[in-house]
Amino acid sequence: MSVTTTGRRSARKAKGDGHLRRAEILAAAERIFVAEGYEGATIRRIAEEVGVSSTALYMHFPDKACILLEICQGAMQVLLDRNSQIAERPLDPVVRTRMMLEAYMRWGFEHPNAYQLVFSAVRPLPADSDAIAELAAGCYDKFSGVVREIAAQGRLRLGHGDSAAQALWAACHGVVALRLSRPNFPWEPVDDLIEITLEGLLNGLTVD
Repeated sequence: MSVTTTGRRSARKAKGDGHLRRAEILAAAERIFVAEGYEGATIRRIAEEVGVSSTALYMHFPDKACILLEICQGAMQVLLDRNSQIAERPLDPVVRTRMMLEAYMRWGFEHPNAYQLVFSAVRPLPADSDAIAELAAGCYDKFSGVVREIAAQGRLRLGHGDSAAQALWAACHGVVALRLSRPNFPWEPVDDLIEITLEGLLNGLTVD
């Protein structure tokens, strides 16, 4: 799961090949932001990775801050949609909490560049970061609301709804972030890590 841009650079696209998809720019920018940092991710560098001119790229995004903003917004929207769907299901709150945490971890392992960029990378906030903050708050509110349901039922062994939600989220983030940032460590399979993490956390924190 190491991040690299070597060998991924596209050949320069000839005129008449059609409109460049924004998704192609976003995918290339994700890789470069993580591999080379925000400062190293120039418009020219991103354009070279995609295989177009800087001028062509500017037709889609006025600057790299707007690219970063769209990547972050897209990632948070996916997580918010998933949490919203799970939160509304007529299931036991412990089951829903587990489903949310599993969805979060799997999304991180399946989209390592986006995960590191949104949750782990040290970066300046985009100019319009209020939109990202609102999505992130909504995502966390859906999750913590379900954990508070567990607390309201008197099923937490310790702590309260908010402290339990924060501890659960932080623990799962730690597993994902550490595995992505240390790809050469002899990690066990992802499915095993997810199952052991979630079963250990929830069995230790909640009662039937």
